Amino acid sequence: MVTIHNLTKSYGRFRALNNLNLHIDQGDIFGFVGPNGAGKTTTMRIICGLLQADWGEVYIDGVDALMHNDMIKRKVGYVPDFFGVYDNFKVMEYMEFYGSMYDLNGETLHKTILGLLDLVNLSDKQDAYVDGLSRGMKQRLCVARALIHNPKLLILDEPASGLDPRARFEMKEVLKNLGAMGKTIIISSHILPELGEMCNSIGVMEKGNLVASGKVEEITRRSRHSNPLTIRVLDNKDTAIQILKQTPWVEKISIRDDSIIIAFSGDDEEMSQLLSALVTGGVKVSNFHREPGNLETLFLEITGGAKDAR
Repeated sequence: MVTIHNLTKSYGRFRALNNLNLHIDQGDIFGFVGPNGAGKTTTMRIICGLLQADWGEVYIDGVDALMHNDMIKRKVGYVPDFFGVYDNFKVMEYMEFYGSMYDLNGETLHKTILGLLDLVNLSDKQDAYVDGLSRGMKQRLCVARALIHNPKLLILDEPASGLDPRARFEMKEVLKNLGAMGKTIIISSHILPELGEMCNSIGVMEKGNLVASGKVEEITRRSRHSNPLTIRVLDNKDTAIQILKQTPWVEKISIRDDSIIIAFSGDDEEMSQLLSALVTGGVKVSNFHREPGNLETLFLEITGGAKDAR
């Protein structure tokens, strides 16, 4: 659905994007993560046709996005991180206004709007004024607006920013439903656990470079070797520690109650060998597992501990 080749953008002497290469499959829910200034928003705005690249190529559904901006606007829906001000607009009027921009009108537009408001759980707000809605409702309305022309690609820049837990949950459910409908979605977010729950693929940006990308399961599987190995023993803890000290893949040992936590650089085969050595040595092992990887751990590992993932 989205293919990017050598995309580059500079602001004066600052290189925001440095020969970015990326591919997003049809139907993917793709999460963009990275610290401030990493290049996420710049990339999304170029894809949407809101910003001009210095050079490179962007293809959306087979169309050259940099050469055919008008065609791309029919294929892409964009939800910015700031809603804007729409005084004296009712929700229905707001949706009709945006529908008119795509030459939609009459009964077809009316039915489309009703369906979208139902999708984002705003059916009961048709006659409410937009500026009187909560922030969470405005964000969901913005998603509905971005879908008015039935785009193949939906791009959301920090859709859950500033929302309370309930509003974030509602937004997450909307995006999951869109994913189930087959929409291709690109999301940037600093709420990493929720992003990990929604997305099936991710890209990690750092200083204008894509430092990791792929399916969430594949990337976390590659990074899991840096996660600690937890061993719970019923007795002979001293014997277990001696065996661990003699194991070449054990880099650090710490004790937590009746568990031994180790930094283990070996693979699954070497984990099996370690477990066998402990049992053969007379250690009663009741639990032996690698701590699971997650998107937050992965981000901190790749970016060297950056704390702000916006």
